[in-house]
Amino acid sequence: MTDSNDLHESIGVDGEHLSPLFSSEIKNFIIDIDGTITEDVPNEEPERMVTCVPFPDALKTINKWYDEGHIITFLTARTTAHYQVTIDWLNKHGFKYHGLMVGKPRGGNYHFIDNHIIKATRYLGKFTELTEKNVTIEVFED
Repeated sequence: MTDSNDLHESIGVDGEHLSPLFSSEIKNFIIDIDGTITEDVPNEEPERMVTCVPFPDALKTINKWYDEGHIITFLTARTTAHYQVTIDWLNKHGFKYHGLMVGKPRGGNYHFIDNHIIKATRYLGKFTELTEKNVTIEVFED
């Protein structure tokens, strides 16, 4: 299992210490839940969070990534009130993961800004192997 011991020291161009990084072989997957690994369940219908079922290809693919040593963290717009039901649901269905973060802003149209490289993949109905594709992105001016 991959953990924080797999982080490597990172040094900036001026010799300063930076946040540690995983090796390039390890992907740090941050995965949504509702509408991505199971049906789209709104926070206003928490009773469905117990009864929804995972998409089989999502469960298989995510557990494969975990077994390959990648980091799996779920990031959801579910609230802290839904934290335990979400943990119970993930465990009941056999998802392998390292962490769960709740409170993602609702509404979509996300634009992440970070000092590390972020690769985004929009879920369109099926988990498969990832492939590379050239796309246009927005970046900060030099």
